Amino acid sequence: MQDWKRIFGIIWTGQLISTLSSSIVGYAVVFWLSIETKSAGVLALATIAALLPQMITGPFSGVFVDRWDRKRTMILADIFIAACTLIMALMFLKNNVHISFIYLLLAMRSLGSSFHVPAMQASVPLLAPESELMRVSGINQIIQSVSVIAGPALAALLITALDMIWVLMIDVAGALIAITSLLIVHIPNPARAENETKPNVLKELGTGLGEIYNHRGLLWLFIIIVLAHFFIMPVAALFPLMTISHFNGGTYQMSIVEVCWGAGMLAGGAFLGIKRLRVAEITIITFTFLITGLTFLFSGILPESGFYIFAGLTFAGGISMALYSASFMVVIQTNVDMAVMGRVFSIYGSLTLLPSVFGLLQTGFIADAIGVPNAFIISGAAIILIAVWAFFIPSLRAMTAKKVI
Repeated sequence: MQDWKRIFGIIWTGQLISTLSSSIVGYAVVFWLSIETKSAGVLALATIAALLPQMITGPFSGVFVDRWDRKRTMILADIFIAACTLIMALMFLKNNVHISFIYLLLAMRSLGSSFHVPAMQASVPLLAPESELMRVSGINQIIQSVSVIAGPALAALLITALDMIWVLMIDVAGALIAITSLLIVHIPNPARAENETKPNVLKELGTGLGEIYNHRGLLWLFIIIVLAHFFIMPVAALFPLMTISHFNGGTYQMSIVEVCWGAGMLAGGAFLGIKRLRVAEITIITFTFLITGLTFLFSGILPESGFYIFAGLTFAGGISMALYSASFMVVIQTNVDMAVMGRVFSIYGSLTLLPSVFGLLQTGFIADAIGVPNAFIISGAAIILIAVWAFFIPSLRAMTAKKVI
């Protein structure tokens, strides 16, 4: 086995355990909030709390990610996130749980992720050859998918069998394993200019923005993705309430929906991991948005008896989002200078979170007023229109013609 494969094997093992444990805790908190409040507004605010710090600090954290040792950055971020989870566990231990404190701790965990995620994403092209990046992205999707499949089922089981404190401690243990896996591997850093001094955050942030702006196709791709996320993220946060309020389900049905989403992502990731596609990544991204929009639209018009059709549509949506995510990673990793890649990934994260937060604020409370199914219908129709528009943007069509996997 080549050295880069061995390193990835070690990292992936730690990340799989850490991602699964975080998934269990994340779904457990969502299930707990859904059962306790049955409010779309509460779920929307919880999701915003988990996203807002990444949106605000993301572009600036990317400047430091490109300067700092990326391995050390990921380890320290994991330690910080685990500490936040530990504090949440202590709240449940003392039986002094306030939803506002949960919002705060979710926000603090998000702050740690604003450093960990771009550091990990920007490290991939430094470890794997370019020809293998799509397969690496596919395997990363498999890791995420296993967590999405097992996470809700285990969360539903554990919150009924254990106190929340022990469920939360699973995430702390997972973080320790991930840290250990990072400690035993070497992750290179990109070459830096010899005359580098103290970081000029605004200037270096401008360099990252310039990397996007000067690549016209990449700029339009960012615009399309930002618009799509405005409608995707709010609906993603409403899946538990759709199951409860429209299909009259419970914790078991909520876990089935999440498992179907994860199974779809697993199928998409496995497909990319074993098969080399001869389709441009831009084409894949556009079609996946179209499919996602259709699954949302059809889910919204289903009758109350259509739960299992809803689960099937969720499976298809999981496949499409896995293909989108892996394809987008490859577009960035093959079109952006490695020295500024951390900034580009963090800018991408913030730009996609910005409309997501506004969309969540709008959709969460509108869903309480007009009904969750209508939120699915409106969001699905909007995503379809965005996908159709993307087919006619000249610079995206040029990238499609230029780059074939």
